[in-house]
Amino acid sequence: MNIAMIGTFPPYRGGIAHFNSALYRTLSENHIVTAYNFIVQYPSIIFPGKTQFEEGSPIHEIPSNRVLNSVNPLSWIKTGRKIGKQKPDLILFKYWMPFFAPAFGMVSRWIKRISPSTKILVILDNVIPHESKFWDIPATKYFFNVVDGYVAMSNSVKSDLLFLYPQAKVTTLAHPVYDIFGSSMDRTTAKRILGYNSTEKVILYFGFIRKYKGVDWLIRAADIIKNELSDFKIIIVGESYIDTKPYTDLIKEFGLQDIVDLKIDFIPDSDVSTYFCASDLVVLPYKSATQSGIAQIAYHFNRSMVVTDVGGLAEIVPHGKAGLVVKPEVSEIANGIISYFQNYDQQEMETFVESYKENFSWEYFCDGLIRFSCENRGNTDG
Repeated sequence: MNIAMIGTFPPYRGGIAHFNSALYRTLSENHIVTAYNFIVQYPSIIFPGKTQFEEGSPIHEIPSNRVLNSVNPLSWIKTGRKIGKQKPDLILFKYWMPFFAPAFGMVSRWIKRISPSTKILVILDNVIPHESKFWDIPATKYFFNVVDGYVAMSNSVKSDLLFLYPQAKVTTLAHPVYDIFGSSMDRTTAKRILGYNSTEKVILYFGFIRKYKGVDWLIRAADIIKNELSDFKIIIVGESYIDTKPYTDLIKEFGLQDIVDLKIDFIPDSDVSTYFCASDLVVLPYKSATQSGIAQIAYHFNRSMVVTDVGGLAEIVPHGKAGLVVKPEVSEIANGIISYFQNYDQQEMETFVESYKENFSWEYFCDGLIRFSCENRGNTDG
């Protein structure tokens, strides 16, 4: 099959680039795959972080055609015509926010105009973003009106899609395990590299810091945990796109300076393994969610988790086996962390994770995606 993937690839950084790179590598084993990348992903004037690009060389180099400018309609037409003339069998988009819907929608229309038989499939991170705006649904519909089928990575995302498009052709495939961050290292060694002693229980939050991800809940939970557990650290690691002063104020208010470490910066791919290998528990205290690439990094390093019961998180973390699923409340997050260390066998859980993660292989995901694309015909009405 001749496949064109359109979206974010290295040298851009972050979870979407990681996902697309891994998907490209796996699909390329059995298909002809061409990657079409951004010239401009976000204009620098609206990008809240320090840089959109990897520092140094990406872990995996992906050959891509940098043709698409997210805010230049002329590039949308150029990209659509360029791809349409190649007449691919299948177009794959990864969709995570409506900002890209006008570009993706115009590109898709030009592809369909030139190559009507080309099928357009969208892999959904979200249908409606966690921090929504009034234009999200109209923009999303503009793109989705020319889409032939969808792959949702959680049942909650599938439900959101069917709310907008009750007749949508959709399948559900779980987010695969990220295997691009290198091999594991000894936990004691990783703790030493980060400056922790081997006896400390290291509780890890990892990823971009946004309001909906519940970092404030985790800090408040630490004030409860300190009364039940000793010799532990909570490390909050990731780049922030929001003001972090409320978090530092909370830490001071509760006197948690010796317990909570804030490492507010983007972590290069080469350093990700150190943080996960040092951890005794990974916590996803999210207030809302769809699915999580962070959970799949934790699985890669055989780490158990405490996750809130929002979105699709409970679907991928069997309670009491791969971790604990708790209500999205401060006290429940605290109780889940306390219970994990007091009532569960850490080694037993991590052994379960090591075998359970085989359910989330990239090969399984790609086989399901291709099978669905071959079965699916027609357009979504909208």
